[in-house]
Amino acid sequence: MSTLLVAVVFVLSAALEVGGDALIRRGLHGHGAWLIAAGFLVLGGYGLLVNTLDWDFSRLLGVYVAVFAVLSILCGRFLFQEVIPTATWAGLALIVLGGLTIQFGQRAWH
Repeated sequence: MSTLLVAVVFVLSAALEVGGDALIRRGLHGHGAWLIAAGFLVLGGYGLLVNTLDWDFSRLLGVYVAVFAVLSILCGRFLFQEVIPTATWAGLALIVLGGLTIQFGQRAWH
């Protein structure tokens, strides 16, 4: 599977997961049970999409978590107008470094 296709699957999966979580969050804060139900459906779509990749489960979700973390923080910052503390940006850098280690570390350490 090409690197571009993997990247697209990861980004779309992260968008579905963030979107599903956002729908549930809004539903829980008084905007209707239908948003919670929609969130469940969107999260199910994430689960189906991310698992279309034929990778080892631990590697799949280990690398995906880094993509999800980046998209989550960017959505918080730009969609929800949150002020992201420096410690969160530093933590994100560590998560991304972890994802890169999972993806490329096998080559370096064998």
